[in-house]
Amino acid sequence: MSAPTEDPRQLDRADATAAVIASAEAFRNWGRWGQDDVLGTVNFIDDAKRAEAAALVRRGVSFSLSQPFDMNGPQLGWRRRTNPVHTMLDTGTDAEAGKQGFPHGIGGADDVVAMPLQCSTQWDGLGHIFDRGFAWNGRRAGDVVTSDGDLVTGIEHMAASLVGRGVLLDLGRFLRPGNAVGDGELPDGYAITTQEIEACIAAQGETSRLGRGDIVLVRTGRYTRARREGWNGYAGGPSAGLSFTTAGWLHRTEIAAIATDTWGFEVRPNEFDDAFQPLHQVVIPNMGLTIGEMWDLDALAHDSAASGTYEFLLAAPPIPITGAVGSPVNPIALR
Repeated sequence: MSAPTEDPRQLDRADATAAVIASAEAFRNWGRWGQDDVLGTVNFIDDAKRAEAAALVRRGVSFSLSQPFDMNGPQLGWRRRTNPVHTMLDTGTDAEAGKQGFPHGIGGADDVVAMPLQCSTQWDGLGHIFDRGFAWNGRRAGDVVTSDGDLVTGIEHMAASLVGRGVLLDLGRFLRPGNAVGDGELPDGYAITTQEIEACIAAQGETSRLGRGDIVLVRTGRYTRARREGWNGYAGGPSAGLSFTTAGWLHRTEIAAIATDTWGFEVRPNEFDDAFQPLHQVVIPNMGLTIGEMWDLDALAHDSAASGTYEFLLAAPPIPITGAVGSPVNPIALR
């Protein structure tokens, strides 16, 4: 059987199922880290990789890569996803009125947040997507995720693991250098190819070289536009993103994880006539690749362009919510 194509023009738009099956079989990592594995490609981040990443911190500058978590966020109710609802339980007005019941004049404030775990900057866990009834490592989907949560690959297993060398690939600036506001932004529906990714790495230079265990961040400029013009379908609508044909590159580079500034990671609309997130279907349950979405990469991108340096220490642990299939995250890039 020939290897799946890396040329989007060769995709049969009428047959998403065949393309998913071929790529799943070609790039499957089931059993690679044992039958009990719960980390997938995050296994590529070892102690030596973390030590290498720590040595990249020289200036002491840090960047938060998270969007705000508030009621003004991008969600429009798709799949019952809402924006965070922040409610105060105790306030300063309660304290002033003496209603809190504490002695000697002490008062305080408490609050609570209710939100879907994937409503803003987040990681997709390995239990988030299934392929024809199977979850990561060949387990039956119904044996992994039930109404009690992800019983096997819950996001809590990655709480100490997602720290390592990050590399920013500013595809927006590379492919569309500059516009009216000076930031490269790819148009909606733009499918980023393997050839373009490799050309971007070459253009950005040595600090963009990728090795086993790296965490890759891809900036398309979609979030830049959302901040300027409003959400306008940011959550679930059209967007630039990775082409389905990049699955082979994601596999052979042995990266640990990848995140983008878009809602869906892969190009939207997808590259088939009748499909929904087919690249997710290949890389999460078959490859075991952890995906991040809705990251704010703009400040990091500006600093990267100014310094000519695209690597950094990335600390992006999920909240260890037991049994969750995803998690909010406040990723920190340090240089």
